[in-house]
Amino acid sequence: MQYQDLSQQWSAFSKAILAFSQQLGLATQSDVNKHTIWCDHVALRVNDIAIAESLLAEFKLRGEVISDSIINGRPIYIIVLAEPLTLGHWQIECIELPFPAKHYPQQGWEHIELVLPGNATNMDELEQALRVINPHIDTVLSNDSSIKIKRSAPQAAGETLANPTIAFKQGDICIKVHSAGIKAVVASESTA
Repeated sequence: MQYQDLSQQWSAFSKAILAFSQQLGLATQSDVNKHTIWCDHVALRVNDIAIAESLLAEFKLRGEVISDSIINGRPIYIIVLAEPLTLGHWQIECIELPFPAKHYPQQGWEHIELVLPGNATNMDELEQALRVINPHIDTVLSNDSSIKIKRSAPQAAGETLANPTIAFKQGDICIKVHSAGIKAVVASESTA
């Protein structure tokens, strides 16, 4: 896996992830109530440290590393791109590059992370914000058993910003929703 492989995968990944976000009712949310979600960053999965190091070097040529925190026992790099990636109507500035902790079924683009309005500080508030965006989300989820859900609150050492997360996974793609953008989360690490 090299940077050029990621470039070639982007179109297929974009189509799949946008279709999934449409299915979840999260694709184009700038509704009449002014509830807007945005795509904060996109994440990769790789199975080899040498591949991760090579991709990190490539991304450093295209942006700036703003974080290299240890989360769940492994380094995770956040890179702000000089030129954002386009995903539908979203412009994605940041890449999340976790170094491998286990073997993944596929390598490459794995998930996007969407920020919901409302500044939720706990899971109940995040679920409420999700229902404001899509009041029918429970029906969508109960009608499709292929969608797996995971709730978590990942946190780097020194991070002070609460950022509960809900992940929706279908096959080999995933959409995570949370209440704070990655730049804000990284900034909270430096103020701790």
